[in-house]
Amino acid sequence: QMQLVESGGGLVQAGGSLTLSCAASGRPFGAYVMAWFRQIPGKEREFVAAVRGGGTTSYADSVEGRFTVSRDNAKSTAALLMNDLKPEDTAVYFCAAGNNLYGTTAIRSYIYWGQGTQVTVSS
Repeated sequence: QMQLVESGGGLVQAGGSLTLSCAASGRPFGAYVMAWFRQIPGKEREFVAAVRGGGTTSYADSVEGRFTVSRDNAKSTAALLMNDLKPEDTAVYFCAAGNNLYGTTAIRSYIYWGQGTQVTVSS
């Protein structure tokens, strides 16, 4: 079992920045793809970004060029730097750990999930 704990959410004005962090424990961190998803009430959870064990990254089109995903295998942490935030980025953001069996953007690839952290962007 892997435990994931997110931190760093909050309220920010449009155009601002936030960094989310995810601390992992319980399983060998480097073996997992780490990803960020987000969810708005009443909508499906959607892929935001992922980073594979070797550092290869992928992004949703809506955040490409504004968000940067990273990981530190030595510290068992992942991070999501979010720049130029927009009101439509408002959501609960979840950290997830999984594999590439169905592709890094597919929610069914992810086995372990954090509890989520709220990000609110005001206009």
